[in-house]
This record gives sequence, C-alpha cells and structure tokens, in this order.
Amino acid sequence: MKNPPVTKNNRVIIKGFEDYAIETFSTVIVALFALVCLLPFIYVFFVSFMSYDEYIAYPMRVIPRSPTIKAYQDIWGYNLIHTGYRVTLFITIIGTILSVMLLVISAYPLSKSALKGRNFVMGMILFTMFFNGGMIPDYLLVRTLHINNTVWALILPGCISAFYLILMKNFIQTSIPPSLEEAAKVDGANEITILFRVIVPLLKPVIATMIIFNTVNYWNNYFSAMLYISDRKLWPLILVLRELVVENTEVVNPVTAMMFAEQRTHPFTLRMAAIIVVILPILFVYPFMQRHFVKGISLGSIKE
Repeated sequence: MKNPPVTKNNRVIIKGFEDYAIETFSTVIVALFALVCLLPFIYVFFVSFMSYDEYIAYPMRVIPRSPTIKAYQDIWGYNLIHTGYRVTLFITIIGTILSVMLLVISAYPLSKSALKGRNFVMGMILFTMFFNGGMIPDYLLVRTLHINNTVWALILPGCISAFYLILMKNFIQTSIPPSLEEAAKVDGANEITILFRVIVPLLKPVIATMIIFNTVNYWNNYFSAMLYISDRKLWPLILVLRELVVENTEVVNPVTAMMFAEQRTHPFTLRMAAIIVVILPILFVYPFMQRHFVKGISLGSIKE
C-alpha cells in the first residue's frame, strides 16, 4: 500500500519510509528529553506529600503510601510566603504590563525605515546586548533614584530588554504590511490611532511571547532582590524560597527553626513543598500561551 500524499502550498509531497523513520526517531528523542526534564518535578511533587520517615525508608519511592498535606500546611503558615506572594504578583503583573507597553511604543517607530537616526539608535541598542555597565553602576543608579528597598527596584531596572525589543521590531516589519497603515492614514488616523487601533491587535502572537518572557523573568528574579531589598516584608517569593531551600550555617533560618519545633514537618519535606508552592503558578501560564509563543518567536526572529 502506497503512502498517502501530503499537500503543502498546493504541491503534492509524497512521504516515504525514510521520512516517517526520521519523524518517529525525532519524536522519540524529544519525548525522552522532555521526560528527563519532567521527572525531577514529578519526584519533588510526590515527595512533598510524603512523610520524612517514609522517605528515609524508601528514598526511591515515587508514589507515597500515606500521603499527607502537613508540609503544605506548615509552609502556608509561614508569614513570608504570604508577603512573598503579594510582592511577586505585584512586580510580575505591573512589570509585565509596563514592559510590554514600552516594547510596543519603542518597536513601532524603530520599524520605520524612514525614521531619521534609526540606524544609530539600533546600533546603541545592539551595543547594550554585548556590553553593559555592570553591577556597581546599576546599584548606584538605583540608589540615586531612591528606589532601593522598594518594589520599583525590582521592576524598573529590567523593564525593557534589547533582545525583546529587536524581536518586537522584526515582527512588526515582517508581519504587518505597510498598506494597512497607508489605508488608515487615508481615513484620517494619526500615528497614535494607527498604533493602538491597527497595529496592536495584530501583535497578539509577539505580545503573548513577551508576556511569557517577562512573567518568567520577574517571577524568578531573586538576584535583584538580594541587591536592592533589605526589608524582609518586601522579599519576593523566589527569595523566600531561597531562604527555605538553601542552608545558611551562620544564621538560624526558618527551616532550621522548624526542625527543632515540636509537631513540625521535617525540613526536607518542607523544602519540597516550598518548591511546588513557588513554581506551580508559573506553570499554568505556559499552556494558555504556547500557541502564540511559538508563532511569535518564529516570526520575530526573521530578519528584515
């Protein structure tokens, strides 16, 4: 029996045995790689529902025989988890919205080849991708602006990225025909109206991509909090997780205190539960954005 033909762009493509073999091999390799990446998360998830005695007795067991949510109850009773969630949600939502807005209003004019000084500006933007001032100038800038020890120190310094700006600019250049803007100008629309009424609705794939990138960056950014935040009530969730997971031999951290408290879960199980509490919300973002994410990356990476 012959293989059924596959049509693409009105052309008939006949797939032979070699094509199916390569596709099958590639699918198996990708599936195995995905499984290797997923196994640690699965293991951490199930261990978080396991008592420490059961873990010590059967360290390689994945499914707990007597599941318990005691670790999650203890973690949720830790006050810094609550404040960390509030701070992280604030900087993630506000930072992502602000970043996407700045990317759109910056990439749109830079996508115009007739813009005077465009090449010079793009050269300066590209320069920042390879060279930057470093940690000390960044810290001095934050102190000069008097935003250290505030949530704005976690939002403003990384609000816009040169790489994301280039992706956005390339997407506008390659995906939006100039005839749309010309038709809008004929109807009397100005540049602001064209941008928000014509261009932005067509930017859904790349905007979804930028939302994913910025959301993950803001959610996982702990290094800026270590530099600029000294008030524990302003710690983001990822910094709280670092304190819970990373041992500190000089200071008795909350995990060590829990170890000696009566009727508390063992610190090892608490760490597993803390990891799940921190990473689980961000995992729900990807399934809803995946389709737009792939399209935005593929189109935004095309050069002019």
